[in-house]
Amino acid sequence: MDRKELEAKVIELVEISYGKQPGEVTLETNFKEDLKGASVQMVALVSEIENELDAMVALQDASACATVKDLVDAVEAEM
Repeated sequence: MDRKELEAKVIELVEISYGKQPGEVTLETNFKEDLKGASVQMVALVSEIENELDAMVALQDASACATVKDLVDAVEAEM
């Protein structure tokens, strides 16, 4: 999977986990400011990343990501 495919997949998983419509989330989307999600949504997102991409990103590491791009970087490092 190349970087563009990974970015698209992570964006799709964020949209699903946070209940957003396709196209609402970008690499610049900020988890705290734009998504305002509960921690349970991040837990679901980390689980989906593990299931879909076979990448083990620790919840603590994922929660420390400010933007979707930061999360893509963390996932890429684990692949």
